[in-house]
Amino acid sequence: MRSLLLIFFFSLLSTFQVDASEKIILEGRLLNEFKQPIAQGIIKIAGNSVTSDDKGRYSIALDEQTIYQLSFAKQGYFNSIQTFSHYELFSQSKDQQQPIIADITLVQKTNKRVMLAFGGDVMMGRRFYKPYFGDDILIHRESKLIDSKAVVENIKPYMSIADYAAVNLETQVADALPGERAPKSVIFYSEPEVLDALSWAGIDYVSLGNNHTFDYMTSGLVSTLAFLNQSKLGFSGAGINESHALKAHHHVIKNTEFSMLGYVGWEGSANPTQTANHEHGGAAYGSMKNIIESVKSEVAKDKVTIVQYHGSQEYANNPTGVTEQRLKSALDTGAALAIAHHPHVTQGLELYEGKLIAYSMGNFIFDQNFSATQHSFILYVWLDEGKFHRAEIVPLYVKGYKPTPATGMHRYTVMKRLTELSKTRNTTISQSGGHGVITAQNKLIADEKSNKNTTTDLLFTQGSKVASLYHLPWQHQITKVKLPAKELKYRFGTNLVNGSDFESFLTFDSPERGWLFDRDITNINNYGASGNKSLGITLKEGQPSTFGMQSFKRVFSASRPITVKANFKSSEAVTLSFYWQGRKNRQKLFDAFKNSPKNLIKTVELNGANQWQAVEVDFNSPRIGYKSYRVLVELTLKESTSSQIDIDDFAVVEWQSSFTGNVQPQYFTIDSSQGSYIGLNKATVKKVQLSY
Repeated sequence: MRSLLLIFFFSLLSTFQVDASEKIILEGRLLNEFKQPIAQGIIKIAGNSVTSDDKGRYSIALDEQTIYQLSFAKQGYFNSIQTFSHYELFSQSKDQQQPIIADITLVQKTNKRVMLAFGGDVMMGRRFYKPYFGDDILIHRESKLIDSKAVVENIKPYMSIADYAAVNLETQVADALPGERAPKSVIFYSEPEVLDALSWAGIDYVSLGNNHTFDYMTSGLVSTLAFLNQSKLGFSGAGINESHALKAHHHVIKNTEFSMLGYVGWEGSANPTQTANHEHGGAAYGSMKNIIESVKSEVAKDKVTIVQYHGSQEYANNPTGVTEQRLKSALDTGAALAIAHHPHVTQGLELYEGKLIAYSMGNFIFDQNFSATQHSFILYVWLDEGKFHRAEIVPLYVKGYKPTPATGMHRYTVMKRLTELSKTRNTTISQSGGHGVITAQNKLIADEKSNKNTTTDLLFTQGSKVASLYHLPWQHQITKVKLPAKELKYRFGTNLVNGSDFESFLTFDSPERGWLFDRDITNINNYGASGNKSLGITLKEGQPSTFGMQSFKRVFSASRPITVKANFKSSEAVTLSFYWQGRKNRQKLFDAFKNSPKNLIKTVELNGANQWQAVEVDFNSPRIGYKSYRVLVELTLKESTSSQIDIDDFAVVEWQSSFTGNVQPQYFTIDSSQGSYIGLNKATVKKVQLSY
């Protein structure tokens, strides 16, 4: 625990200062599912422990920290873990002085109530051992087990509190490169230590029903099954033949018999196929026939049957019709719960006929570089003898390939997306602390003092036309926009880069890997334009430095208006040259980095006023021919021999709606309803009032 001597903390709306010599007071309330207070609940954080009073209230005084992780316990209730950043607690406080923690609900234990935990796609190969761009190696050959455990250390508290935890193991397992590879472009294998790390982190079961279970064909499959049989993990979803692959894993939890089934949604076009048949092994093929027959067989044995399915399209907002029908048919046949993956991004949840479907869990432990794949979640599900009782969503940020609790802008991004996508399926997500909740009644759990019908005034920085919405509550949509002048219009946009405010840059012992900058001349400042962190780059005369997106933005909409927004501060004059660089269809990644031309967007002259200056430049995303692009800024010191330039709030905003003057926003697309930025057609120093 570390106390800073002095931190200047700027909210998105105004500037305020925190004296670290004073204790930070965290206050909140602990409730049961009926909104009744829980007295004598135990709240622990960083060696401190307090109990809740008769009204469920608690108060903890402690030194200021970047991250606050609290555990909540009460006899007769399931434990809970919640994590918040200092920045988000203060930025969401009405007076920017008293941190706010929303009411936290604990779930009561009953005789056979079971708490399950699910995560998404898992692998620990490839860039974990050989990262790109000169980034630090995460897993070293000489310390594989220690390093593999370090990858999962931040989610161990979350998975360990469940009665049973499961993930999708999207890799083969071998202690050396397996033999013949499948005829496909992307293949994985992970060292056996991945299994030890998962067990250590509290995970009990892995599904093998996916499109990477047969990457090195029979030799890799045999190795995977052998190492799994030696581990503590249960598994299903693959086998040496079709019958073996479709076999369920059985486990007894609190005197209730569970059956775990895993499937992949397509056979694959290669020969041999990725799915098992009478000739060779592989993943269990999740055809409608196979799903219905295997689920029916398990239900007939009076087992609570859980289905995990790998299908749909990568990076899409919604499942395919085939996936949706197969999952609903599994529930119609008697399965208690359906969990899906493969898109590498999250999709919505649906309460269907009283049973829960998670259409895509996103990545859990994965090495994909582009930002869309780095927001996901842990899903807790409570079942009463197979009947859905409640679910809780723990937002995650896969930071530098490591799963970490999502805080601040990352929490907003995860929860806003899931809330809006689930809403389209008539499924309501409420709030418990920093988590989302789905109840069997499928109703909004609303506190009378919650943010319903709340208004807030939004101030724009001098000369700026773009403002962040990350400080607003993710569970509510903006319902009214009151503009201060008739000639003003507004639009909503989403941010294409992660970690724009740099507040989480150094958290959870996992540096960001999404930014391009010279590590030898860059540091993280303990001050910022909108918080208490920013990036500082040392510039030298005649030596331009480049900053921006390290990876190409793979998931983008063609021909969309884009605004690059950032705050800069320098005591000397600096020239800022903004570029976009594209990766063409079928172009190799490193060829694009090396050879793709940089297209100038705009050049901006920054004066040396040593004050934060907002810079915004506009361009349109590529129309055709590109699969991804990135934005770069070339920083050139004009006159001095050496100086530092500070950067904060660097966002690449993709506008999801056109300008409008409507008081009531119209969300024509699911992307526009996930807006994290609002933009005006003209700059104003007057307040814009938002209602939500």
